[in-house]
Amino acid sequence: MRWGYTMMTEQAGPRQLVEDVVRAEQVGFDFSVTSDHYFPWLESQGHSPYAWSVLGAAAQATSRIPLTTFVTCPSVRYHPAVVAQKAATLQLLSEGRFRLGLGSGENLNEHVVGSGWPAADIRQEMLEEAVEIIRALFKGGYVNHRGTHFDVDSAKLWDLPDEAPPIGLAASGEVSCRLAGQQADMLIATEPKPELVDAFERHGGEGKPRIGQLPIAYDTDRDAAIARAHDQFRWFGGGWKVNSELPGPASFEGATQYVRPEDVAASLPCGNDVGEFTEKLRPFVEAGFTDVALVQIGGEHQEPFFDWAEKQLLPALREL
Repeated sequence: MRWGYTMMTEQAGPRQLVEDVVRAEQVGFDFSVTSDHYFPWLESQGHSPYAWSVLGAAAQATSRIPLTTFVTCPSVRYHPAVVAQKAATLQLLSEGRFRLGLGSGENLNEHVVGSGWPAADIRQEMLEEAVEIIRALFKGGYVNHRGTHFDVDSAKLWDLPDEAPPIGLAASGEVSCRLAGQQADMLIATEPKPELVDAFERHGGEGKPRIGQLPIAYDTDRDAAIARAHDQFRWFGGGWKVNSELPGPASFEGATQYVRPEDVAASLPCGNDVGEFTEKLRPFVEAGFTDVALVQIGGEHQEPFFDWAEKQLLPALREL
């Protein structure tokens, strides 16, 4: 198992995000992931800088830790040809440490360009076509494409790394697992469901990395940790079918108004009991995930978390 750190763009500004991933590298996290948002989920999170600028700075500020988009939507806010250029550039800047995580997106971020929000099956079609375009550009040479959803006119990447970034695809069900197994180098999921891993492997993903993610709230005061997790992450349990459709933070406020602090504490580890943290992360291990990224909830609560993670949490997780 490899344990990662999340640069959560929704809860910290760009300079802090870079400083945090530097610290994550220092304390021994195996990899990092970065959300790619235009809006925070809830206004209480309070941030949303441009992820790709943050990643470029992080590539220069670090030397070992892998960098990963978790995830980028290459079909509405960004054209896939532009995503390919960004990913190739970042792979060069990071000297081969970048992994391109892709997904079908959330209305929360993609509505800003005014193109509407397609139905889920159309979004999957768009994602599949986008991956085809990105892989073609990674091969070098000129690419022309006339597809159902995208056109590409004589595009070429002039700065290509020796090895293209591995592509991961986010999945939450059989259809998306099929696409990930057939088209991706990695599976990305936020729920520790064995059936996701099984479907991914059944459709061609056997032996490939499976990356999960779990928010956590470290604090020496457990009640304060629960309150912070409820304030900023009570949306997390809504499920992807709901979370991908809501258009803005006000919608998430309304959708989660009846979620109680004890509901959040039941699903996310809160406080500083290492045993609770390892037990709530164990399902990812048992489901067959190879990598899990942690999200320390609360932008201003990263430094104490790093000290604790280095001395207590990471050694305990490596025992899993």
